[in-house]
Amino acid sequence: MQQIVYFFQRYKYFLLFVCLELISLSLIFTNLNYQQSKFISSSNFLVGGLYEKISNTKDYLSLKEINETLVEENNQLRNLLDSQNKSGGFLITNDSALSNNKFTYINAKIINNNFNSAFNFLTIDAGENRGIESEMAVINGKGVIGITDQSSSKYARIQSILNKNTRINARLKNTNYFGTLSWNGEDYNVVQLIDIPRQAPVNVGDTIETGGKSTIFPEAIPIGYVSKIDEAQKSVDNEIYVTLFNDMSNLKYVYIIKNHDKKEILKLENINNE
Repeated sequence: MQQIVYFFQRYKYFLLFVCLELISLSLIFTNLNYQQSKFISSSNFLVGGLYEKISNTKDYLSLKEINETLVEENNQLRNLLDSQNKSGGFLITNDSALSNNKFTYINAKIINNNFNSAFNFLTIDAGENRGIESEMAVINGKGVIGITDQSSSKYARIQSILNKNTRINARLKNTNYFGTLSWNGEDYNVVQLIDIPRQAPVNVGDTIETGGKSTIFPEAIPIGYVSKIDEAQKSVDNEIYVTLFNDMSNLKYVYIIKNHDKKEILKLENINNE
């Protein structure tokens, strides 16, 4: 206590000067509009700069996660490209369609995502003005997301793989055993594969991918891995539980796949059905 008193006694004139300076500055900034505006402007500049620095720091700290995601996605897309090129399949291009390629990809961002109801949909920021129409495959670097359902000029709705109405042709990886993929509306991480023949060599951990037996999805797009085989239904229509590669609750960017041969194939199939 004595040291505090001694401090004020020793620096009383300096402290009085500082106090008077603060009072003077307060009066100036309060009563004079020009000085007040300059002070506020300077404060905004400093605070704005601080917010920008904080934002940049947060972005920098998240670069590792973003880069890991991009590396993983690019790696899978390159592997997919290589495997398809060897078999004369599809090529990844920009939005503009190339006549020599069966498939082109259109990138988009998810702006709304539902995953906790029985009939889930997503919304993306690309629509008819970029060539989006109904019944187009939607994927990302990890695998299948869903199928386009409706579109406007700038936006489109996707029927999620987590929708009880969704049906996707799927197969065991590197085999010709295929069935129908659907969702029972329970666990958003797990879908079900049915109609796989009894003789198919299915094991827990096996990869499930698109079968390519439709005009929507190219073949060999990853879906998930076998996490459970329902032994009680070990028959022609046995049920296989497939854990998705995608975390459907955490999605950001997607690719919409345009099949340039779709109309020709459907026209031919309709003629045959007649």
